[in-house]
Amino acid sequence: MDIINRKRLFPKKEQKYAVFPLSLHLLLYIVKQKLIKIYPMKVSLIISTYNWPEALRLSLMTVLHQTQYPHEIVIADDGSTIETQNMIKELQTEYPIPIQHIWHEDKGFRKTMIMNKAVKAATGDYIIQIDGDILLHPYFIADHLEIAEPGYFIRGGRTLINAFKTRFFLHRNALRPQKSNLMRSNNKFNAFRIPFLANIFSGVSEDVTHVKGCNMAYWKKDFIAVNGYNNDINGWGHEDIELAIRLHNSGIKMKKVKFKAIAYHLHHPLNSRNCEEKNMEISNLALNKKIIRAKNGYDSL
Repeated sequence: MDIINRKRLFPKKEQKYAVFPLSLHLLLYIVKQKLIKIYPMKVSLIISTYNWPEALRLSLMTVLHQTQYPHEIVIADDGSTIETQNMIKELQTEYPIPIQHIWHEDKGFRKTMIMNKAVKAATGDYIIQIDGDILLHPYFIADHLEIAEPGYFIRGGRTLINAFKTRFFLHRNALRPQKSNLMRSNNKFNAFRIPFLANIFSGVSEDVTHVKGCNMAYWKKDFIAVNGYNNDINGWGHEDIELAIRLHNSGIKMKKVKFKAIAYHLHHPLNSRNCEEKNMEISNLALNKKIIRAKNGYDSL
């Protein structure tokens, strides 16, 4: 399909951004790469998702508003139903950035396994990962690339959008959350991109126990070196922290980023915490025993 279907992909207020043929979108992408800083690595954006296609579509639309695109998008799908699969197939025919859809059968919360599969499928040297309920500030990808550095992984933050604003964003297909009044949101100061403050409040941190997988980045080779996510962690909780601990144990330092790489987290009911205690024990074991490689990880799939 040569022409992007504006009515399907974009809300009414945003349709002016999709009036061009797909070929012109690609031309604009090439021009954009000439006008901004060129980075030596190929970048994959991995988006984890499970049965919330409305949020995932909106998240994908905010990628189109980036000042710099990733080379590809890999959707790590933990067993969503046909509705999500059909939505992704539809976008794959129209989206100007290549989309891979990595899916496995729904057997409960198995994010570690689907993330390992997604990273394995990714062709990028550098991985930026978010969740499918995350909306991106237009400079999100550019900020991540600006702070990327060999020997480091990135811990970003997120603003928790309240239930009312979440319903508003989904109903209106709001693609510019940064232009909304978010002062009543939790972590509201994480909503503001202020580069000069980022230079003050960002930097190397030893506190790897508060990593959020909804805004994280790392080099693929470093991920493989620690054998990726620990597949023994099932159910919600601590899978991203445990990975960060092992990356840190391997000698990869962590940069904590504030006031840049801004992400907006849509509200949703909490996942079951039934497995949190067991997962925390695995995470603490990696911390206390200085474990580097997961026994059951990336190379087990």
